[in-house]
Amino acid sequence: MDTKFSVALHILSMISESSTILSSQSLAESVGTNASYIRKVIALLKKAEIISSHQGKSGYELTKSPKDLSLLEIYFATQEVERISLFPVHQNRNLNCPVGRYIEGAISPIFSDVEEELERELKNKTLKDVIDNLYQTAKDSKR
Repeated sequence: MDTKFSVALHILSMISESSTILSSQSLAESVGTNASYIRKVIALLKKAEIISSHQGKSGYELTKSPKDLSLLEIYFATQEVERISLFPVHQNRNLNCPVGRYIEGAISPIFSDVEEELERELKNKTLKDVIDNLYQTAKDSKR
């Protein structure tokens, strides 16, 4: 998996909590990447209607409250998929081998269960949870 999901969470947290207008350059500086990568992630978020921008105005805004924006929705937007599939089965197994012939059937149900559990967890977590964790982590680091 690439970093677009975590970068999107970073961007969305900043958009939600910033009192100033954020450019792709200022977002890139916070994320530690270049502005063109930020614009790529922003384009995915805009396509999924998670954020919006207005022609002639700088900055971005969330289209929903952080408490109404599930992490699964953000994941799907950034990965451009409709379901989580983290564990593909290798394709060139030897079907003449007793393990090679049956390994897909043996591991696919396990992989599917794990992916479905991850989907349930991400569906039940929101951007607000990330933001709350952000503030808690900052508070804990000051102790």
